[in-house]
Amino acid sequence: YFEVSLDGDLVGRLTMELYADRLPKTAANFCALCTGEKGYHPLSRKRLSYAGSRFHRVVAGMAVQGGDILVGDGTGNESADGGKFADEGFDHKHDDPGLLAMASSGRDRNGSQFYITTAACPHLDGHHVVF
Repeated sequence: YFEVSLDGDLVGRLTMELYADRLPKTAANFCALCTGEKGYHPLSRKRLSYAGSRFHRVVAGMAVQGGDILVGDGTGNESADGGKFADEGFDHKHDDPGLLAMASSGRDRNGSQFYITTAACPHLDGHHVVF
């Protein structure tokens, strides 16, 4: 889960359920970034963790995006093991609000960034992994 704050005040908790049985690498990456178990990025020395990161992008009627653990503005995107990792599959569709998916800059470019849909987004099917 994530505890979400606004201007330093706790406003709620997000609990997420993952498709770990079908997308084990994607789920493991997300879980490792939730716990911070991988330590620190070798170059930036920033902790490989979602702790203290922010939701940096809101697209009305589509999604809320976060997970830039390096820079905080959407330009940083490192996996828990450093670098990027391949798409595991596109079996799950963006057919409902509340779905968790990887935000990547292209095929096989997954890192730390993710988004949560606020509506069905079928135009993202086949481009971003819902996990």
